[in-house]
Amino acid sequence: MSESVRVLIVDDDPQVRELLEDYLSEQGFDVTTADSAAAGRAALNGCAPGAVLLDVGLPGEDGLSLARHIREHHDIGIIMVSGAGETVDRIVGLEVGADDYLAKPFDLRELKARLKSVLRRYQRPREEVAASDPERPEPATRRVVLGQRVLDLDSRQLFDDADEEIPLTRMEFDLLEVLVQRPNRPLSRDQLLNLTQNRDWDPMDRSIDIRIGRLRGKIESDPEKPQLIRTVRGIGYMYVPGRPS
Repeated sequence: MSESVRVLIVDDDPQVRELLEDYLSEQGFDVTTADSAAAGRAALNGCAPGAVLLDVGLPGEDGLSLARHIREHHDIGIIMVSGAGETVDRIVGLEVGADDYLAKPFDLRELKARLKSVLRRYQRPREEVAASDPERPEPATRRVVLGQRVLDLDSRQLFDDADEEIPLTRMEFDLLEVLVQRPNRPLSRDQLLNLTQNRDWDPMDRSIDIRIGRLRGKIESDPEKPQLIRTVRGIGYMYVPGRPS
């Protein structure tokens, strides 16, 4: 892994922060630490890291709340770290958008392996994603009309009917691109994760559902009654071209 990859550690235990900072720095990572959710938010407002190691039991705002905030505003890896290893904690962590979960105490080599795995998901070149799907069709146009919106596949931008840009995160664009290039084709969560992040879906993983909800809010005339990105019960989601009613 490149030494330029930045990792943010958010943990209120100074010994844990020092241990992780020393170890990961020795492994070539650029490490930043924070002792609270507020300090973590401030660090994220600077140069966003490639991944966050986030303690669940932070004082004040807890790690789960911070993880939810990160997932809503950043496309970066999240590994939850907690002294509680019960299944319910792991489920909640994954539901708010964490990519992985480690219970203390953990082996530092296992942490490194999991961190590299998470980073690969987010840093994987888009060319590899395209090559992984040989059936990926070439669009007839590089601008796709989505009801009152227009998606430009070349510039990776979404515009409203006044030609004002509607911000998309990298993962939101990748997910929308996969859907619009396969119209009227139901895609499972497993397929969507493989095509956008090269990883399999975990039944406790809500990341696709969270992003679909955000996309509906940006392209649907009525997100509560979606017409463009439809839910296919028992399968996943499907893009249906045409203007919403």
